[in-house]
Amino acid sequence: MNLYLRYFDREVLVTNVDDAIAFLADIEEIGMNPVLERDIRDYVASDVVFPKRYKVRPRIYFIIIKTEASTMQDFKDKKAVHTSVGGVKPATPTVLRLNEERYGWYEGSIDFKRVLMVPGTGKFQYRDTHFEACCKAESGQDCYNRIVDHLSERVDPRSQFPSAKGKNFKFRFLGDCK
Repeated sequence: MNLYLRYFDREVLVTNVDDAIAFLADIEEIGMNPVLERDIRDYVASDVVFPKRYKVRPRIYFIIIKTEASTMQDFKDKKAVHTSVGGVKPATPTVLRLNEERYGWYEGSIDFKRVLMVPGTGKFQYRDTHFEACCKAESGQDCYNRIVDHLSERVDPRSQFPSAKGKNFKFRFLGDCK
């Protein structure tokens, strides 16, 4: 496992954590210290494959990415994308499954901002609302569209619905229908 580190236009691909720490120690602004060094070593030793960013000062970060790439060019060409971790194939991201056509029953849940009137004042406010439904659909996107269409007819038109690709919409294929 190699490590890609980047701070503004300074970047490097190293083969071990000691080289990564040496690279960061050469950048004066980062201010390498024992706590930061220990945290970086813990991150590299962990099973986490997601990139990690560290705050240098407000809105200024450096990033560390674990990669299988052996050269910087391979990393830039994305030839070493993680295909498995510990021999287990990762789950397909929801965004990729969203348009996968498979006619059947879907269970969909959505968290949206619903406009409701406050009885005492007569003013309106947004309330976080959770809604779940089972429906026949052709894909996850179709399930989302059916749920939003259903809710749009029943709630204030100023209510705000999240994107189907976001974390506030989840769906699950329940099975084929006849």
